Amino acid sequence: MEIKSRIASIFKTSNLESSITGFPTFNLSKLELLTELEFLLPTNLRLGHLVEKIVSELIKASTNYKMLYENIQIDYNKKTIGEIDFIIENIKTKKLIHVELAYKFYLYDPNISSDSINNWIGPNRNDSLQKKLEKLKKKQFTLLYHKCAKSKINKKIIDNASQSLCFLVSLFIPFEYKARLNPNYEKAIEGYYIKFEKFISLDHSEKTYYLPLKNEWGMPPSENETWTDFNNIKKLVNKSILIKKAPLCWQKYKDSFAMFFIVWW
Repeated sequence: MEIKSRIASIFKTSNLESSITGFPTFNLSKLELLTELEFLLPTNLRLGHLVEKIVSELIKASTNYKMLYENIQIDYNKKTIGEIDFIIENIKTKKLIHVELAYKFYLYDPNISSDSINNWIGPNRNDSLQKKLEKLKKKQFTLLYHKCAKSKINKKIIDNASQSLCFLVSLFIPFEYKARLNPNYEKAIEGYYIKFEKFISLDHSEKTYYLPLKNEWGMPPSENETWTDFNNIKKLVNKSILIKKAPLCWQKYKDSFAMFFIVWW
């Protein structure tokens, strides 16, 4: 994986605004970086941990923020009840911030609810934006004030830190969906999703495809060099659909690229 491209893809990913999440927003654009970063990444990291590692390196390399704590596990009754992502300090103002990070891919199902925030779900329908926000509110952000946090984090920091959320998200709408969404959602739309049966019925002449690995999600398809034809991709997708896994698919048609999920539901 090209680290510069991976970093660039994270900077490009939209950050959900506080009007949607209910939390103050920490934008990566706040980080002042003097040079392009170049560092090694473990090859076996899951996607969320990969992004967390990169954001950690970005904070450490910035000239305006200092990393005080990262990945602090909070234990209670000999069990880990959660983890605090980052506590950072603005070098100039000395302001302390507890930052939680999320990197998510959600699909919009307009049939769930009349309230759009309830309609963003994971590709396999087993998680949702609303559930994630509830978890952040009731569990992740409250960890800082748990009585067991005091044994790992300086009390002065706990008492004075504000809290912010860096919620990086890529959104996908139904194939040929025409309705407009809240502008805060629309700016994060990266593609669409389509049922397997509908995907098969489309014209595939001159088009080639690639199913990115999970840790490649969010990368630009234009940088991919390995493509296959429709017949091969159909077989691969069918295997995923049979086990109810909705794959992300990249498509190349002449000089244009598209990304979409192929869903089983």
